[in-house]
Parts: sequence; structure tokens; C-alpha cells
Amino acid sequence: MFTGLIEEVGSVISVRAEKDGIELKIAAPHLTKKMRRGGSVAVNGCCLTLNSHHRNALGFDLLAETMACTNLKHLQRGDSVNLERALGAKERFGGHFVQGHVDCVSPVVAFQKAGADFRLEVELPAKFAHYIALKGSIAVNGISLTVAEILPKSFVAWIVPYTKKHTNLDRAEAGDLMNLEFDILAKYVERMLQGITKLK
Repeated sequence: MFTGLIEEVGSVISVRAEKDGIELKIAAPHLTKKMRRGGSVAVNGCCLTLNSHHRNALGFDLLAETMACTNLKHLQRGDSVNLERALGAKERFGGHFVQGHVDCVSPVVAFQKAGADFRLEVELPAKFAHYIALKGSIAVNGISLTVAEILPKSFVAWIVPYTKKHTNLDRAEAGDLMNLEFDILAKYVERMLQGITKLK
């Protein structure tokens, strides 16, 4: 479980095919010192298991499913990625409940400065539109954001300067693909309502 509060912006060292799959290596000086092999890290909002860590680098094995369903398949050397460790039981909770299970990948429609803040508009796939609510939470590349507007084919979140500077939104622009994870509460409500409907 994660919170959507990014701890460090890492830099991709390599994404390469190995005998047993795809290996992703990320430079993360801050988190490397705090991690143990087998620990969970959200990389752009996708929960991965740490396979190795050496000096300032974290290593992960990527499943075919992960490559197919997230924006990690587009990563190249030097790209920035949002990183967050799994939430500890005794830690203070912020953001919202983020599982690290990416629902879909969707492009940025527009990302523009508006006064002191920034307006982020992301395309909203029709099959997931019922999961989103005004003033509700959504994880975008692992960042916990509040939905400010719901448009016919997109949604809008406002980004404060701190969030832009301390996440990979600092380099975001229209067309960039974002990992989206919708609020788990909406999914459970949907599941329960389906069960009630079947009983009638």
C-alpha cells in the first residue's frame, strides 16, 4: 500500500532484456540507503519488488503484464520516475490509499501554468470514467491528486509548484503517457452493487 506522496524522483539507468525477462535499473541515492531486497517500491505508481540495490541504484524485474499495462515500457535512459516506498504500519498517512496497481495509461491533454499553479488535463478513457468523482482522489504516475474538473473525455487536476518541482511532472508536457490508478473505494462500491443487483 502506498499514499501517492512521492519520496524521490529517480533517473533511469537502463531498461534491458535479460534471460529471464526485463530488468529496470534506477538511480535513486535517497531511497537506496533505506531499501532492502524484496521491498516494494511504486515506480510511476506501479508496485515493483526490489530485486537488487548497489550503491545508488535500485534494480527491478518487470513482468510482461507490467510492460503491457503501464508506461514503464516507454522508459529510456535518463528518464525521470516517481518513487515511493510502501507505507509502514507506524507511519503517518497522507495522500490516499494507492495500491500500485495501474488501471490504464492515458496521455496528457494539456499542462499549462495558470497564475502560481499549473493546470493538468489528462484524457479519461470511457471504460474507467465511472470511477472518477469531483473532489475525489486519483493517482497520476503515482502522485495523489484531487480531481478538480470532469470533462466529457478528460479530467483536470491542479498542481501546486511544490508538487511539480518534486515529481516528474516537472518535465511533463502534452502527449506524455501517465499511469492512472482510480480510487479503490470506487471499485469496491461497484463490486458490492453488482452483487446486490444479482440478488434482486
